Amino acid sequence: MRIIVVDNYEEMSKKAALMVASQVTLKPDSVLGLATGDTPLGMYEELVKLYNKQEVDFKEVRTFNLDEYYGLDPENPQSYYSYMTRNLFNKVDISKNNINMPDGMAKDVNASCVLYESKIKTLGGIDMQVLGIGGNGHIGFNEPNVNFEAQTHLVNLDEQTIEANSRFFKSIEEVPVKAISMGIKTIMNSKKIILLANGLNKAEVIEKAVNGKINPSIPASILQLHNDVTIIIDKEAASLL
Repeated sequence: MRIIVVDNYEEMSKKAALMVASQVTLKPDSVLGLATGDTPLGMYEELVKLYNKQEVDFKEVRTFNLDEYYGLDPENPQSYYSYMTRNLFNKVDISKNNINMPDGMAKDVNASCVLYESKIKTLGGIDMQVLGIGGNGHIGFNEPNVNFEAQTHLVNLDEQTIEANSRFFKSIEEVPVKAISMGIKTIMNSKKIILLANGLNKAEVIEKAVNGKINPSIPASILQLHNDVTIIIDKEAASLL
């Protein structure tokens, strides 16, 4: 586990973008695992800047997103499909055929999850997975006390997660209570992992994930067992290390 401490969110975003861009430069048909939320927004902005300067292109890149709300139409502005389209896909030259998202409207959720896993395996697995971390230690939507052996699956969102995500909705009642998420096993099968975190509110969970016992109560702690994890955090998030 490699830990990079930077001064601020902007520097974190730039370093993460350069790592992703380097991966794509070295392997143009890379399979990228992508995250959503506030944390990776700056990274996507930096990737778009690099693309506009012709320093990276996405023509052959294939992507798989970590998660999607269950029961939210892809066209809903709060869906992660909309988020990715807004912040990255519509701004670079990625082929729509190479974009993969969990199907939040699937009638047969289990079959949809199995298909998602199958697509990842068919392409040889995820080359680089980008992660954020929730205040409760979740990665993807793998909430505390998750089964470490789980693959892509339907999850019930933790109350803390629903409350945290309510800032994106008009009211907490509008926040979906379920989501489809890559499982811990899926994430751990990625060849490389980058985890991003910033702010004092992430300091305690970063300390537990990095220095604590590997425990399902802090799902991110399992990353201690991965052989190629880079954690990029600002000074505030690193303040308890």
